[in-house]
Amino acid sequence: MKRDLKSSLLRRLHLNESWVIFFVLGIIMMDFPFIQIFNVPALLLGIPSLYLYLYVGWMVSIFVIYLFVKSVDHEDGPDGERR
Repeated sequence: MKRDLKSSLLRRLHLNESWVIFFVLGIIMMDFPFIQIFNVPALLLGIPSLYLYLYVGWMVSIFVIYLFVKSVDHEDGPDGERR
């Protein structure tokens, strides 16, 4: 069951539309209104909220790129050919 779910997720991430959607979401995340929302003098866990927002967004972006790379690797066979 877990393997089927993983396989299904990786197949869906291989779609070109997914790449475009996550790219646009990344651009929107760095746009003025969102940066301004978190640019307040509040501290969360002792870290300024803007820095925390940027670091967490950066880590999520890296994780999404990792998932995309895994989906491409999943489509390749053991000898490097596409299935």
